[in-house]
Amino acid sequence: MSKYKRIGALILIDAVLVNIAFYLALIIRFDGYVEIPAQFIESFYSLAPIFTVIAILCFYALGLYKRLWQYASIGELVVIISAVSIAAAVKVSVTYFIMEGGRLPLPRGVIVLDWMLNVLLIGGSRLGWRLFRDYGLNLNQPKGGKPILIVGAGDAGVLVAKELKNHFNGQINLVGFVDDDPAKQDLKILGAPVLGTRHDIPDLVKRYNIQEIILAIPSAEGKVKREIVDICYETEAEVKTLPGMYDLIEGNVTVNQIRDVQVEDLLGREPVRVDLESISQYLHEQVVLVTGAGGSIGSELCRQILKFSPKKLLLLDICENNVYDIELELKKNSPHAELYPLVKDIRDREAIEQVFKLYRPDVVFHAAAHKHVPLMEANPEEAIKNNVMGTYNVARAADLFGAKKFVLISTDKAVNPTSVMGASKRVAEMVIQHFDKTSATNFVAVRFGNVLGSRGSVVPLFKKQIAEGGPVTVTHEDMVRYFMTIPEAVQLVIQAGAMAKGGEIFILDMGEPVKIMDLAKSLIKLSGFEPGEDIEIVITGIRPGEKLYEELLTDEEGVNATTHKRIFVAKPGKLDERLIEEIEYNLIRGNLPQNEYETELFLQKFIPEFRKVEKMTG
Repeated sequence: MSKYKRIGALILIDAVLVNIAFYLALIIRFDGYVEIPAQFIESFYSLAPIFTVIAILCFYALGLYKRLWQYASIGELVVIISAVSIAAAVKVSVTYFIMEGGRLPLPRGVIVLDWMLNVLLIGGSRLGWRLFRDYGLNLNQPKGGKPILIVGAGDAGVLVAKELKNHFNGQINLVGFVDDDPAKQDLKILGAPVLGTRHDIPDLVKRYNIQEIILAIPSAEGKVKREIVDICYETEAEVKTLPGMYDLIEGNVTVNQIRDVQVEDLLGREPVRVDLESISQYLHEQVVLVTGAGGSIGSELCRQILKFSPKKLLLLDICENNVYDIELELKKNSPHAELYPLVKDIRDREAIEQVFKLYRPDVVFHAAAHKHVPLMEANPEEAIKNNVMGTYNVARAADLFGAKKFVLISTDKAVNPTSVMGASKRVAEMVIQHFDKTSATNFVAVRFGNVLGSRGSVVPLFKKQIAEGGPVTVTHEDMVRYFMTIPEAVQLVIQAGAMAKGGEIFILDMGEPVKIMDLAKSLIKLSGFEPGEDIEIVITGIRPGEKLYEELLTDEEGVNATTHKRIFVAKPGKLDERLIEEIEYNLIRGNLPQNEYETELFLQKFIPEFRKVEKMTG
């Protein structure tokens, strides 16, 4: 039915119901007598058209004809009561206006009864359509459908149940809910019972032949989610999940967003909330440079920076394919943005200075780096060239050409480093802290752990190994790492940039550390296999430069809270200014380590306790 036909039908129905309510009010007022006094019958016929017009106009003005009544709820009932009440007030005014000889054309009680009956009939008609749509339309449909169990009997679970019934009634059979809350046991929600707790899931799957389990617990902690997922994967049922809590809060949950469980769901932290006003102030209408713009972190930085409408966004990367890909993506999503693709090497000081001279960036996010631990152990001098000298070149240019902020993307591997990569990033932190002492530019670093899905990280490797049929390789049974998703890490990096006053090393709250062995098992289960049976897990031994446990602070660093509960700032440590100036002098002249031995000596000047775990040969 078209929009206008639907509105016309509703107006016609309401007109009939308004008149029925009016006449019933007269009958009830006179105790159901067949003989209603003639004067009031006459008043009925004269006032009925007026009352009908008044009611319809009030209903229209309050939007009763702009609502989908198949989804009628308490909110719609409130609107109906408001509309009927306003109409009643107008009717009272009209009846007093047309009084003759001080007599009302209707008994006062009729107006009150008319109001009550209008609420009952108008509201009942809408509720009746809702009930008919939800239940009556499905009476002739075949019983059965896919048996489904929902984990979580809270707001999210109710949303899922409503969505499934609205879109797939007849195709699905909502067997019930499970929830760990004792107060919800044996209760019914939308006609479906709460059948038990998470520990009852395997038994319920067998008893009711459940084919699909939907996790509707977006706010649950990662540990709880992992435990529930493990229980679900003991069954033969397919496991799906809701989007995150952020989507639930924004009201974006639809049945199409119920998807397979992913490893990101098992981290289970609160969604990142950023101070949009403070971020807008330092990015809006500014020239922003992102180095390493084609990498995992750099490309996400570009995506999120564009949301704040920078004047220009400079995409700098040594890899032309990376620059091409991110520029193409950003142009598609933001066709009017001013993007400048720059294929440059941060080790080329003159090229970097030329970029700053030409574009004068206000804000710099320095994400370009060599980050692969084993590769940098095999090529240690390259880590110094890129991570130390490259950072120095970009920082120096930011100082010379008056950038307002410089944000270095650092890593937890820079803390008490055992790898060349980690040690080189620690030196890079020292370099920008040294610059901050003499420069008008605010230099800061943001330190965080592993990000899920970044190039070279463990998750894409595990997925590739699983796709190939295994084995999945884990270096040590007890190895643990901190993990974040790329978007949440980048949001916090941008927020830290807004908070920067200069010289800080910001530490991102990475949540609880995750055992790599547990991560491997979870990914195998999420892929529909059984660890140790379908896909083997092989322990390969710790690689050169790796640690069992990563840290976020050095021994001498404490930590202070910031205005954001997910961001902390390390207390500044001592810097050897003379040493840094000496190294900077050598960097300018290209006096860099040329081999493994010289690299180790170079790093030990800054980090005396640094020792490589294993000597490399060849």
